Amino acid sequence: MTELTYRSAGVDLELYEQGMQKLPKLMQKTFTPGVMELPGGFAGLFRLNHGKQWKDPVLVSGTDGVGTKIKVAIHCGKYNSIGIDLVAMCVNDCLCLGAQPLFFLDYIAMGKDDPNLLEQLVSGVSDGCCQAGAALLGGETAIMPDLYAAGDFDMAGFCVGVAEREELIDGRHRVKAGDVLIGVPSSGFHSNGYSLVRKVVFEHAGLKVADHVAELNCSVGDALLAPTRIYADVVAAARTAAGEGNIHAIAHITGGGIADNFERVLPKHVEGVVNRSAWKIPAVFQWLQKLGNVAEQEMFNVFNMGIGLILTVPAEVADKVQAACSTPEYPAFRLGEIRAQDVEEPTVLVQ
Repeated sequence: MTELTYRSAGVDLELYEQGMQKLPKLMQKTFTPGVMELPGGFAGLFRLNHGKQWKDPVLVSGTDGVGTKIKVAIHCGKYNSIGIDLVAMCVNDCLCLGAQPLFFLDYIAMGKDDPNLLEQLVSGVSDGCCQAGAALLGGETAIMPDLYAAGDFDMAGFCVGVAEREELIDGRHRVKAGDVLIGVPSSGFHSNGYSLVRKVVFEHAGLKVADHVAELNCSVGDALLAPTRIYADVVAAARTAAGEGNIHAIAHITGGGIADNFERVLPKHVEGVVNRSAWKIPAVFQWLQKLGNVAEQEMFNVFNMGIGLILTVPAEVADKVQAACSTPEYPAFRLGEIRAQDVEEPTVLVQ
């Protein structure tokens, strides 16, 4: 009679252990002073008050994934940047409430043990955590051959940050008519809309990941795998420039586009007016729209269209905040304003 083992069921514990041995160095480079090292522990430890005594701390948490952008990474055979996307999608949400990122956890599910793939995936997570100033405190790797085909994988992330309760950024209590909108550029599609991206690029247009895109001066794969910007430094600089209490709202522009995401941070009886002429839509969006004959309204409904964050600030600090949010590669811009309206529910007008 054949003797059954875990390996015969599709899980190789020796390969799994090889993968686990590659991870501690990737985690350790992200460690901040609050981390309490606990090798072999069943959970991670973090000292909340290390280096700063919080008066009334509020923990802020967020979780997300990177969707079918993973399919593009698989097509390209490039796995060392998708982890940056994972961190960005979680951290950027927490930044919208004024949180300081503390630590990050990841979950990776794979169809078979693959130490090299695992190392590449976690190296991206580690790089993203370094950009965010968050410690990669732990995670989980699940090998599930009956759920994932060989070569397939999925990733999820979990960020925890902290903010003083009185300093939480809650647009529904601060935003008022006369406020100015500051747009902070994205680095491309980020990690949203990839079901449409893949349908247009690979199914409709029949392109390959190695094909050169003249108008973008890069390959299809490089255009689609551009990592999501992590805005921790931008938000910190903006808050310093604005002064206490003067960042009235921050919206992370993800799936659903500008209007849906910005509306989430607005109070009743106001309208957010976004001036379409305030920025030039990046070439990657124009390329996709033309390639797939996608209607402009559909583009705005699905993608960030070049805007990663929208900050709402008083007019008197708008110039300072715009300057603080700008880099040579990604200059911020005045995007619009907040107006009063008779309608109770908030609205966003992109004109």
